[in-house]
Amino acid sequence: MSEYIITTSNLTKTFGKHTVVDKLNLNVRPGEIYGLVGPDGAGKTTTIRLMCGLLTITDGDTIIGGVSVKQDPEAVKLKIGYMSQRFSMYGDLTVRENMDFFAGLYRVDQKAWPERKKYLLERSELAKRTEEITGNLASSLKQHLALICALVHSPKIVFLDEPTSGLDPEASHLVRDFITELKRQGRTIFLCTHNLDEADRLCDRVGVFKTRLLVVDTPAALRKSVFGRRVVIHLRSVADIFVEAVRGLAFVSEVKQVENKLLVSLEDPELNNPEIVRALVAAGADVMFIGELRHSLEEVYLQLVRNA
Repeated sequence: MSEYIITTSNLTKTFGKHTVVDKLNLNVRPGEIYGLVGPDGAGKTTTIRLMCGLLTITDGDTIIGGVSVKQDPEAVKLKIGYMSQRFSMYGDLTVRENMDFFAGLYRVDQKAWPERKKYLLERSELAKRTEEITGNLASSLKQHLALICALVHSPKIVFLDEPTSGLDPEASHLVRDFITELKRQGRTIFLCTHNLDEADRLCDRVGVFKTRLLVVDTPAALRKSVFGRRVVIHLRSVADIFVEAVRGLAFVSEVKQVENKLLVSLEDPELNNPEIVRALVAAGADVMFIGELRHSLEEVYLQLVRNA
């Protein structure tokens, strides 16, 4: 049995002479939140629609929970939950009617459905709005409805395309909490997002994508691979002797002075910071504060895309 629950093999999509997804190979582990990030027009939404069996694959294949999308897309659709970037709700139906429709579409056990519906509504902002017409809802509430409709059949694998796009901070927080709860339940989440802070907080691994997959790793490992690791040391005052004391340590690759701070590049701050402090104190420095300089995932992403 494969250790991966989602696998793509040379997944390719062309429209005429234009290649949107080019020989994509990726693997997602069970229970993982896997984030796919990239610029507008990179092919992220096309990728997710190919993986969900909603677009015809030009070449290659995707295996979802042991089932080939190319060979049996209908079987795959029953295994997964999918929230699209453009909501697929019926605007002339009520919230309740939309939920009931999707429960029927996914063949949810009608005896279990009332309890499942209650659970989903309690985790959204729609519990008291079940009889409202969906078309009259604010876009944030439509987004909540799209999410819970993707989960009516309690799928083990969930595809989310920009789940917090356009939401206010409070509504976004609610959706992120829901996604975290899904992970705690052991569900696998494939997340396309423009929100790099969101990807940083939620995702176990992140794939940077622009027609092809540029790189995949944990957010921490991506930071290290692009920028290395640096600590910033705040001193009461800086003297050349302090800079040289740090530069002389074998594990230090670079030292820069910025006002009353030293920026020190090294491999393992957790292991080496105490020795740096000892060297500075021995040289007569007053160490006020030391911490790691943390690059945002946005900085990492921009550097990777520029390099590509």
